[in-house]
Amino acid sequence: MPFGSLWLPGVVSAVAVFVVSGIFHMVLKYHRADYKKLADEDAVAQALRKGSSGPGLYMMPYCAEPSQMKDPAFQKKFEDGPVAMLTVLRSGRPNMAKNLAQWFLFCLLVSFLTAYVARHTLNSGSDLLLVLRITTTVAFIGYGFGPIQSSIWAGVPWSNTLRGIVDALIYALVTGFAFRLLWPAA
Repeated sequence: MPFGSLWLPGVVSAVAVFVVSGIFHMVLKYHRADYKKLADEDAVAQALRKGSSGPGLYMMPYCAEPSQMKDPAFQKKFEDGPVAMLTVLRSGRPNMAKNLAQWFLFCLLVSFLTAYVARHTLNSGSDLLLVLRITTTVAFIGYGFGPIQSSIWAGVPWSNTLRGIVDALIYALVTGFAFRLLWPAA
């Protein structure tokens, strides 16, 4: 089956996921629980400004060499806390257009990787339930597995990850149904 025959379900599924995700974030708003306000946000912001930390990912306390972990004074920093991973973004208003464009490109990537796997595992005229199962599974891997790593390594709360996995399952089903509806006949 030529890969070009799957461009339509790929694009349609990416657009559908983009629209569904917009509904989740703008209408349902259950992701508001993903972030919390710092107790003294102004003091923390002032401390970060004073330290001139540019955009990046920071760890506190920072350990440059694993041997530092044996130092009792360094261990005390962990015990006394806070222990944090901090993402510092560029100052200024968030660029939603850029973020939305990147999200749409990611949706296209997941959809086209789904099409690639479907092309190599299914045929024109394949059973539509099988098309749904394969494409939903591949899309779920694309949308759902990233947040798990963030909880394991970056300390993102598992409740955030669970909400992300629920989103991923819905996005995967949207993708699977788009492929099922637009699957080429034999």
